[in-house]
Amino acid sequence: MPEVCRFYGIVIRMYFREHGPPHFHAEYSGAEAVVGIEDLAVLRGRLPPRALGFVVEWASLHQADLLVAWERARRHQTPGKIAPLE
Repeated sequence: MPEVCRFYGIVIRMYFREHGPPHFHAEYSGAEAVVGIEDLAVLRGRLPPRALGFVVEWASLHQADLLVAWERARRHQTPGKIAPLE
């Protein structure tokens, strides 16, 4: 699963050829959440509140980039990298 971004110990990944609503996987300290790109809602899993806040802040700044990466990954292409939260 390609890594799209990494910041504050959080790793953002996308699987190749995923189905369902556009989403990404966020991992932090052994926890994982699947987050919808369009509404930034947690679809599955759980992250600590502070980590989830960082993930939502980052995703809100990069929604267009995330949708492009999603489409690339669905076509089994490398989704590319997205700038981290600073």
